[in-house]
Amino acid sequence: MNLPTWVTVSRLVGIPILFVLLAEPDDGQRWIAAGVFLLAAGTDWLDGYLARRLNQVTDLGKFLDPLVDKLLVLAPLMILVELAQVPAWGVFLILTRELTIAGWRVNPAMQKGSSVPGANLWGKAKTVTQIGAIALLLSPLAFQVPLLAAVLFWLAVALTWISGIIYLLPKRATEAA
Repeated sequence: MNLPTWVTVSRLVGIPILFVLLAEPDDGQRWIAAGVFLLAAGTDWLDGYLARRLNQVTDLGKFLDPLVDKLLVLAPLMILVELAQVPAWGVFLILTRELTIAGWRVNPAMQKGSSVPGANLWGKAKTVTQIGAIALLLSPLAFQVPLLAAVLFWLAVALTWISGIIYLLPKRATEAA
């Protein structure tokens, strides 16, 4: 494993830390959890930068990066369901999209005659909004600005679905041709 792949795998370390911090959270633990989450989320940019800069893009890295990204987003969302801060069905909508796209990416039958598109503007907006919503919901600020936290969460759900539909639409058009 090369350095960018190690950085990708390091994001996984944040997940159990979040579970411990948020088992019975106080304000201090919530701030730490938000910081741990943001630090882990920031390594997503770092591993991609290092892989390109060091010319160390690998098949393992291409496989692990989106998988670890999904785990890093879904784990705190599940914690937030447990804490009754977000509805389970909203997280289910995010999970459904993420599993659909992940399954599509690894299914060779879906890839015939086409290449897997990279992240587009909608996918980047989805990621940034998810990270912002989760960080806000993990922090004590969510209780001071609950409307903002709710709007950001539902915006993340909407962008998650919009980006998924946009990701799949061109492929469906080329498959029909």
